[in-house]
Amino acid sequence: MSILVTPRATEKAYGLSAKNVYVFNVPLEANKDQIAKAVAEQYDVQVANVATAVQNGKAVRYSRGKHRYPGTTNRKDTKKAYVTLAKGNSIQMFEEPTEEKKS
Repeated sequence: MSILVTPRATEKAYGLSAKNVYVFNVPLEANKDQIAKAVAEQYDVQVANVATAVQNGKAVRYSRGKHRYPGTTNRKDTKKAYVTLAKGNSIQMFEEPTEEKKS
């Protein structure tokens, strides 16, 4: 079973990429071995370590109309994977800033 991992484009993820740690959104059912295998296959790199974190969905309020009692529900839970790559490996996720010359 192959899983799809997608990179997170956040400021924290950008800062961690300088330390050779990359952050990915992963399915809740995926374990660390599956995540390491998927990252290695999709990005052609060697994975040294995988740490995961499950973020519980926030409670949100909603209204069903003007005269009906509002209710609460929860957003979906999400799972993040912090993947450390072996030395000499890197993933080009973020675009490098290019400086334009004024003429």
